[in-house]
Amino acid sequence: MALMRCSAYSSTLELTTSFTVLVPERSDRPGGMRVLYLLHGLTDDDTSWTRMTAVERYVEGRDLVVVMPAVHHSFYADQVVGLPFWTYVTDELPAVVASMLRVSTERADTYVAGLSMGGYGAMRWALLQPERFAAAASLSGALALSDAHGQQDPWFRALLDRSFGPGGIDGTDADLSHLIRTSDPDRLPALYAACGTEDFLLGATEAFAATCGESGVATTVRYRPGGHEWAYWDRQIQDVLDWLPLT
Repeated sequence: MALMRCSAYSSTLELTTSFTVLVPERSDRPGGMRVLYLLHGLTDDDTSWTRMTAVERYVEGRDLVVVMPAVHHSFYADQVVGLPFWTYVTDELPAVVASMLRVSTERADTYVAGLSMGGYGAMRWALLQPERFAAAASLSGALALSDAHGQQDPWFRALLDRSFGPGGIDGTDADLSHLIRTSDPDRLPALYAACGTEDFLLGATEAFAATCGESGVATTVRYRPGGHEWAYWDRQIQDVLDWLPLT
């Protein structure tokens, strides 16, 4: 695999930003290489997956490009007070990647996954634009932000207010439960939600899985020992890569 860290000017963000990419050194796949957008968590950046896990080794031989953007504390949103990271990640970044690399733009060849805040971003992207993805995965995802918006932690509440506004997200396109309940299950990509049994976000994944079940949305759900920690995510990303429909 080739590991590239790219710095490029974003016309959406109106600043230079970074993204990290893993690229097979050789690929003869007709139509271009498959693409996995792999999203980071709240306190991370675009280098975290490659620094803290062996994902580069795990994708070896899978003919898969892995794209890891940096979005800071944005919750992958077009922030009310901040920058339009949602538009950057979902519109501009894929176009930039396609212009740089011989990647497929077919739905069957495109996937998204993330951890914690990135799990939320991955699921929101897949639910709002299901025509783009064959599969989406959340690891220890912050999948119940509608419940968390009113919590008492001032720092976290301020982050949500900056990203989504102080009114909360219930019933909006930022509310994953609302998106699940209003989606056509037949149009959605394959969904995967995993969380460690000692993780403080376990309840969020359980609530998301329950909503999927009530709405007839097929979802692979896995609970295994582990906390909100890289040791768990290093193990779990291997399962996600094996689960992706790469054949």
